[in-house]
Amino acid sequence: MNTGITNRESTDESFRDSLATVDKEGKRKWIYAWKPKGKLYTMRKWLSYLYFIIFFGLPFVKINGRPLFMFNIPQGKFIVFGKIFWPQDFFIFGLAMITFIFFIILFTAAFGRLFCGWACPQTNFMEMMFRRVEFMVLGNANEQKALKNAPWTSNKIFKLSLKHVLFFVLSFIIANFFLAYIIGIDDLKKIITEPVGEHIAGLSSLLIFSGVFYGVYAFFREQACTVVCPYGRLQSVLLDKNSMIVAYDYKRGEPRGMKRKNQPAELQLGDCIDCFQCVRVCPTGIDIRNGVQMECVGCTACIDACNDVMDKIHKPRGLIRYASENSIATGEPLHYTTRMKIYTGLCLLVLTLLSVLLFTRKDIDVTVMRTPGQLFQERGADSVSNLYNIKVMNKTDKDIPLTIKVMSMNGSVQVVGKPYIHVPKEGQGSGSFFLILPKKDIYNRKTELKLALYEGDKKILTETTSFLGPVQ
Repeated sequence: MNTGITNRESTDESFRDSLATVDKEGKRKWIYAWKPKGKLYTMRKWLSYLYFIIFFGLPFVKINGRPLFMFNIPQGKFIVFGKIFWPQDFFIFGLAMITFIFFIILFTAAFGRLFCGWACPQTNFMEMMFRRVEFMVLGNANEQKALKNAPWTSNKIFKLSLKHVLFFVLSFIIANFFLAYIIGIDDLKKIITEPVGEHIAGLSSLLIFSGVFYGVYAFFREQACTVVCPYGRLQSVLLDKNSMIVAYDYKRGEPRGMKRKNQPAELQLGDCIDCFQCVRVCPTGIDIRNGVQMECVGCTACIDACNDVMDKIHKPRGLIRYASENSIATGEPLHYTTRMKIYTGLCLLVLTLLSVLLFTRKDIDVTVMRTPGQLFQERGADSVSNLYNIKVMNKTDKDIPLTIKVMSMNGSVQVVGKPYIHVPKEGQGSGSFFLILPKKDIYNRKTELKLALYEGDKKILTETTSFLGPVQ
């Protein structure tokens, strides 16, 4: 994505013709990123610990015996904040997807790829878990390069084997918890503790997920962000000149170069000494000095690296920093502009609306319809009845014995075959009933009336229907 940055005649624009992780022959170029250090990296590290606690802890959290979150796609059963949703609630998920897309557009337009660098699971697991294990086993970037080019010795085989064993173990653990979000922690425990033959499908899912995660973090790595993830490619249409990005201050940094003795006084060099520290720590291998690029995940490793160099050469920090294109061009600091405030307010608004919709959703869904093809039935000389079918969706975790009463008129209800309608927990119940009204209370061909549905003495729902009667 070209950001229109100027006054950089020394920049090789050929970087826009290829990915940093692919060479001219189209082969994969392995990235040996240096281990970051600095204030922002420390903040991200501690934040990642919080994310890991949440990811590995949420499957154990239950509300009224239900998981806090569960997304059982094969059964069409979804649990959000302990409330169960079925395919009949699909409109809520449709609205949630629209809200999510709307939120992404607004958030990215205001804050760029802040999510990618600070909250994305791919970035957190890759940079804060797997890459740190890699540093621990194989050493720093230079040691990793040397090990790759070294002949196959027992030491090299041991280190590489240990790395891949640890990577697969971590992937297997992540796959277990990932599956827990789909089937629930209780069913996952059954897969782990009960005989293998009883859970072939569950075990196969575990192995498949483990293989996918292992392949991503051991081999695919940053390619997931630059090749697969569509978010980076959407930047070109979601970002504008006021969006917050990780940016290089080209006005302050150019022309690049290290100041040397006997240098002509008229040669005014910028603060960038062309040390390439920002490139070496980049997990996607880009040079942030070329401007905003699709591969940039906003991890801020380049900011920490550049600030460290600026401290050593006694220059102000912030040559690479969070900024917008306009703030770099004008030399002003990044402001929380009115536009960003409006976008933030809209994001909070759509999230609030969705939250209200989720928490106010009814736990009981009822459909009452007069039996097709049936008119009214006269009962003796003073009463008229209509036959109705009722279907009930119970989204609670307890069985409900449902009784029906007439609210708006002096009438009675007679359930066919039993005194009440049994609705099992997290299931459906159905039945038929006669609604009986006194003939003297019927004045029109069609009468609107209200039915109250009770669980014992507790009224849980009100439903409106119509009653057909003879014309007086």
